[in-house]
Amino acid sequence: MKLSIVLALSIAAVTAGSIVQADSDSAMSFFVTSEGSGKGGDLGGLEGADKHCTTLAESAGVKGKGWKAYLSTQEEGKRGVSARDRIGTGPWHNAKGELIATNLDDLHISPNIFKTTALNENGELVNGRGDAPNKHDLLTGSMSDGTAYFPTETADKTCSNWTSSDKGSATVGHHDRHGGGNTSWNSAHGSRGCSPEALTTTGGTGLFMCFAVAK
Repeated sequence: MKLSIVLALSIAAVTAGSIVQADSDSAMSFFVTSEGSGKGGDLGGLEGADKHCTTLAESAGVKGKGWKAYLSTQEEGKRGVSARDRIGTGPWHNAKGELIATNLDDLHISPNIFKTTALNENGELVNGRGDAPNKHDLLTGSMSDGTAYFPTETADKTCSNWTSSDKGSATVGHHDRHGGGNTSWNSAHGSRGCSPEALTTTGGTGLFMCFAVAK
């Protein structure tokens, strides 16, 4: 009798452990930042943006993951760093466990990124078109396939590689997939500038997307 009880408890413990592991495996690996840097397009470069992702994720209780901001850079005479090359290979889930994309092709062809799924690190909706204030402009500096702009592109589309709040502009996407003729989640249009004020008048507050990369 005692042996049966011990065996039953052991099976229950293993089952519970499996459930915990499954939940851990499906934990958040994608989110829109709940706040920007406070300095517009100046995120402290890619390193500063990645750190911001990590800080927000850990504040939401998600630890032990490598976080990368979905941002591209521009370089003179050569192709810059592409956002799609920074974020791993997937799959990615939001804070509620909803699948965003299974891999890079899925992400850039038909992602499950809409206002109801592009949640922040706390699992909350991010303001979109029609909300006050509108926050649907997400900084990306990227073309629609997630790559950096060609070296022949002379206009600054990355706020000086995410170090400027007073020069250049930034390519932004729309997480709610609304606005004008282009509803791209990652490459909708350029901002009016890189200052907090310029980003606000364009339709955003300097938010961006974060993806978990396996360590």
